[in-house]
Amino acid sequence: MTMPVQDSVVPSRRRVFIVDDHPIVREGLTLLINREPDLSVCGDAKEMHSALQTIAALKPDILIVDISLNGPDGLDLLKNIRLKDPMLPILILSMHDESIYAERALRAGANGYIMKQEATERVLVALRRILNREIYLSDRIANKMLRQLATGLPAAGRSTIDDLSDRELEVLRLIGDGHGTRQIAEGLHLSIKTVESYQGHLKEKLGLKNARELVQFAIERAISGSTANRT
Repeated sequence: MTMPVQDSVVPSRRRVFIVDDHPIVREGLTLLINREPDLSVCGDAKEMHSALQTIAALKPDILIVDISLNGPDGLDLLKNIRLKDPMLPILILSMHDESIYAERALRAGANGYIMKQEATERVLVALRRILNREIYLSDRIANKMLRQLATGLPAAGRSTIDDLSDRELEVLRLIGDGHGTRQIAEGLHLSIKTVESYQGHLKEKLGLKNARELVQFAIERAISGSTANRT
């Protein structure tokens, strides 16, 4: 008598949701992740509000979130998600300098931070570590944070950028990306007067004399941040 063939046990694939405002990045990550036997992309979004709605509907196992989004940025999205779900694993994937954003992202509730310049396989490593309830950071940033924790002192070389609030840093980033005051106000759902107030705080904290110097500083920061030397 022929014995029935038992179905092979197929491990469930963990569902990944991607939030990034660049279609080519979303498509590339989807192709990379969907090749893996234990991971699959269940959806994506390009800005915060649609992301929040779709995440609530799909209930993914983990998120990949970019810092730079259309409108409110990835840190805003992160904070909004944490109000509703403190435990959802979130990996920040960004072109922006990790020395500026990694600690901010962790404070806002991220489980890891990886720069887009990293090799693609590191994204898969980061996803699996975070799904395993670990934190993922580059060796450089992890060592910096451990030294700071061990000594109880601020990290050497701390810059005035570190003293900016998350919103001030967001406004600075948008200025560096070429957005004017009205565009920033509309994108962040703030009044023009509020954005002008942030710009005033930025000039004061950064020691800049006028709007021209602020724009120049923001552009230089945007260039150096996206091509940061990571050695």
